[in-house]
Amino acid sequence: MKDPYETLGVARTASPEEIKKAYLRLAKKLHPDLNPGDTGAEERFKEVSSANDFLSDPERRRRYDAGEIDASGAERRQHRYYRDYAEAAGDRYESQSAYGDFTDDDVLAEILRRRARGARGVDQLYRLEIDFLDAVNGAQKEILLPQGGALQVTIPAGVEEGQVLRLRGKGAPAPGAGDAGDALIEVAIAPHRFFTREGDDIHLDLPVTVTEAVLGAEVKTPTPGGKVFLKVPKQSTTGTVLRLKGRGVLRAGKRGDQLVTLKVMTPTQPEPELEAFLANWKPASPYDPRQDME
Repeated sequence: MKDPYETLGVARTASPEEIKKAYLRLAKKLHPDLNPGDTGAEERFKEVSSANDFLSDPERRRRYDAGEIDASGAERRQHRYYRDYAEAAGDRYESQSAYGDFTDDDVLAEILRRRARGARGVDQLYRLEIDFLDAVNGAQKEILLPQGGALQVTIPAGVEEGQVLRLRGKGAPAPGAGDAGDALIEVAIAPHRFFTREGDDIHLDLPVTVTEAVLGAEVKTPTPGGKVFLKVPKQSTTGTVLRLKGRGVLRAGKRGDQLVTLKVMTPTQPEPELEAFLANWKPASPYDPRQDME
């Protein structure tokens, strides 16, 4: 939404009476029923009506002037939770408080009353934080509303950070006989302690022992869908990447992969036998793991 003062063509110091006069002048000129087929006039009328509604609310005008909210009514903060959101501006353009101001024009007043009866309710925005695995696998969640009650939210498998889910008809009720607005759920995903996601692929760093890396082994490996056995080839080393096909994120009927990066771990406690073996071990061929750094 544009700056409401600019939309109405008034100064920031304008009085409520000056704002009302500016709105009436523009509304009579731009109303869609008086400009049939003129989409430009209809869009301008929506902007003018929204600006008038915004500036006619003393508290919202005060907070906007103070820089606490933007022109849509949303808080000016980087991280917000659903209970912190102000009522989001919808796509309505009715202004019930101003209908009586058109009594000098009975035809226009009746047009506006008819519009109000079919006006749509305001969309309401919430923020929902979910677990990493719920985002990958899908889940059912609940949002407790500040005004009481709750919203049941179906999280689809593969949802992404910042994605907005729409619950139709779960927003603010209409001022007249129109449909209720929608609830818009912005998804935030909490990080996982060992999984990360890139696109539809899951990445995992997997510790393995020296014995497993040198001799090869089958080791239990976590995936978002549960543990599976992963075959570690002989002579594996730290940085070896193994692919678990189809163990990634399911989205649009396709599933990504899980990429497992091995990390060879030495014992954290003293191992005299291992130390003695390595002290006397003579490799069959010279090997310098730092030769590329010369």
